Amino acid sequence: MQQKPDADDYLALFGRYKEDFGDVYMDPEDERFRLLFDQICRMLTQPSPFNLALPEQFRTTAFRYLEGDPHTVAHMTTIENRHFMLSDLFDYVHLVNTMGGRWDQRGR
Repeated sequence: MQQKPDADDYLALFGRYKEDFGDVYMDPEDERFRLLFDQICRMLTQPSPFNLALPEQFRTTAFRYLEGDPHTVAHMTTIENRHFMLSDLFDYVHLVNTMGGRWDQRGR
């Protein structure tokens, strides 16, 4: 199993687009965030220990979206839904990375 992506990879990618994603769900549509959503989905589908420790809903949504599942694609067509997922994932990764210390291969 590959070791990447990990929390640092996610935070670095998010950091290229916006410093704080806590309120991104309120932002208007922006092509940058559409690209970020696609990149995040691709990262979520990689078989790393960090990804496997994430809440399953993030990974399931990413897999279904990239596979073209009609319900998931329709749901994620709504800007607020994409932004909400980005915001939730950012908050989760940031929390695990800062409050939980450095994430390691054991999922801590």
